[in-house]
Amino acid sequence: MSQTSRIEWTEATWNPVTGCNKVSPGCKHCYAERMAARLQAMGSFRYRNGFEITLQHDIVDLPLQWKQPRVIFVNSMSDLFHKDVPVDFIKRVFATMEKASWHTFQILTKRSDRLAEIAAGLPWPENVWMGVSVEANDYTFRIHDLQKVPAAVRFLSVEPLIGPIKDLPLKGIDWVIVGGESGPGARPMKADWVRKIRRKCKLQRVPFFFKQWGGRNKKAAGRVLDGKTWDEMPVARIRQKQKPQLPKDGPTMIPALAG
Repeated sequence: MSQTSRIEWTEATWNPVTGCNKVSPGCKHCYAERMAARLQAMGSFRYRNGFEITLQHDIVDLPLQWKQPRVIFVNSMSDLFHKDVPVDFIKRVFATMEKASWHTFQILTKRSDRLAEIAAGLPWPENVWMGVSVEANDYTFRIHDLQKVPAAVRFLSVEPLIGPIKDLPLKGIDWVIVGGESGPGARPMKADWVRKIRRKCKLQRVPFFFKQWGGRNKKAAGRVLDGKTWDEMPVARIRQKQKPQLPKDGPTMIPALAG
């Protein structure tokens, strides 16, 4: 069983790592930290350590059991390139993604320096998309790190957008997601900040996806920008719906809870 997702730009989540810590202003109101606290209070085994980095060894191979191809956000509740995640464990995650070629995997990190440092030692099959989070102008350096990575699709999550970005470098970038912060204490996002990024994407012919305005009630705020819903994606790169080639002896049965 997969963890289906309400995130607009993906279909499911897979969390072989849980937990994280704050590294930049975009982390201030981290939704994953709030969710982990609730799940720990409910007695969830996955969050027995709260929001501390925890390797979920038993579900590293989980996507191999999902026969229906889908788009999967990897570590929605963590950061795969956190310094406390061993390189050997990262390689195990990549090995699973390489084997599960019928899925499309989306990875996001704020630790772009570590990503750039170890990228050469990882396989980069075409079904693995790599992205970085860029919440404000001071964090565009993450894009330069991403540009060094030989991923088939490189993308940006400009969310939560908490300040104007003067010049978003898009060379070698295949997709841009923009969204405002949501939940308690959400910081406002100005429409002009979003329009400037959309304009740059249009000029560079980079697909633009507007996720949400955010705010305390993100559903009420919606996701319409200038009278339109912007759902552009690098769809040509998404894996075709095809049956997986499972091992002859079948997948190993492991616990179903992925989140």
